[in-house]
Amino acid sequence: MKNIILLLLILLIMSCNNSNKKEVSDETLKQVQNDKQFPKLEPNRYNVAFLIMEGTYNTELTAPYDIFQHTIFRDSIKAMNVFTVANTDNPITTFEGMRILPDFNYVSDSLPKIDILVVPSAEHHLDTDLEDKIMLDFVKQVDKEAQFITSHCDGAFVLAKAGLLNNVVSTTFPSDIDKMRAMFPILDIRKEVLFVHDGKYITSAGGAKSFEAALYLSEHLYGKTIAKSLADGLVIDWNLEKVPHLIIKD
Repeated sequence: MKNIILLLLILLIMSCNNSNKKEVSDETLKQVQNDKQFPKLEPNRYNVAFLIMEGTYNTELTAPYDIFQHTIFRDSIKAMNVFTVANTDNPITTFEGMRILPDFNYVSDSLPKIDILVVPSAEHHLDTDLEDKIMLDFVKQVDKEAQFITSHCDGAFVLAKAGLLNNVVSTTFPSDIDKMRAMFPILDIRKEVLFVHDGKYITSAGGAKSFEAALYLSEHLYGKTIAKSLADGLVIDWNLEKVPHLIIKD
């Protein structure tokens, strides 16, 4: 509420004196940063971070987000705190045009320990995003302590570029598998599956099948009954045995 009132006042001042526009804009930014409110993270839960950026695809973000967020409504489990991380405090715009205000700025904020990192696909995951050293270094740093790293659709390209998939089996969006194989020839990338679980890495085909990968991780952590309950809550017909997948045993 304070931010809204502040912005309204600033807009009023700007309308009266355009000559002060830059000065007012800078002051607004400082005030908003000082007043930034972070999400409340409950103790004794998994901290699940969703890496978002310009051009993130809605489904690869919202499908696992929905599944994981609903764990807070289940009894006697270690539920999940879900939140977004980006390289900015400004709203990011998804490929489909949704505007999302990131919860944490991984460049400037003090971040909580991340137990599970989710990397949804984004528009430029096959090109310019792979040149973002700061983002890739962030993914590498999280990987050191995270229990699980997951990707959906072309999010696998980010994991591959960060070197996380060098010794594991993976998959990605079906029509981009050949591109991924050409870009990362040393990787073992599989077709004919909707997700692969190898070690702490879960890579999925993405799209609507992002639900399946998220439900699989839920079943892995909480068991079939909870996973089925989460699926029923979103009217999803969940049966792991009917989903083409690959689990690499240790």
